[in-house]
Amino acid sequence: MKKLLALAVMACIILLAGCNSSTPSANPPANNNGVTQEGASDAALYNDVTQKGAAVTAAPTAAPTAAPVGEVFEIKEKMFIAQTNDIYYNTDDYMGKTIKYEGIFDAYTVHETGITYYSVIRNGPGCCPGVDNSAGFEVRWDKGYPNQNDWVEAVGVLETYNENGTPYLRLVLSSLTVLTTRGAEYVSQ
Repeated sequence: MKKLLALAVMACIILLAGCNSSTPSANPPANNNGVTQEGASDAALYNDVTQKGAAVTAAPTAAPTAAPVGEVFEIKEKMFIAQTNDIYYNTDDYMGKTIKYEGIFDAYTVHETGITYYSVIRNGPGCCPGVDNSAGFEVRWDKGYPNQNDWVEAVGVLETYNENGTPYLRLVLSSLTVLTTRGAEYVSQ
């Protein structure tokens, strides 16, 4: 968990001081287990994916205000980092609210514990070409997860949880849809 916290702090530092990168990443075939997928047959939608946890990925900055109770707060592509960071800075304003956004599905397994953390992210500015930083949220989904690097739309309710005495944010998903059209993988605002 200390590694995840350190990554979040590093992400914030890189966001505030990094340069922008615009190298797109590959789009692998999309199969999933219990995940809606645009333009795919039912038979192609299922594979064996195991889940053991959820993942942390964003860093704070500040921006727009939360949606009123009962409404969906949608994180837009043009202000992705600012809106995501506003949620981290003003967690109480968003707690229990539904959040919707698109991004890259990612999974990370901690070797020491074997726990896999899942997230939906976008790549942020960094010092070098490639993926130096990311913004988004850890996600928890009771159904199967899509493939690594699939472009997805995530809709879920923001919650906190504690792991080893440290609080973390995540979205408890109500839907996770694999999309055929990818948005901007690299964002700078």
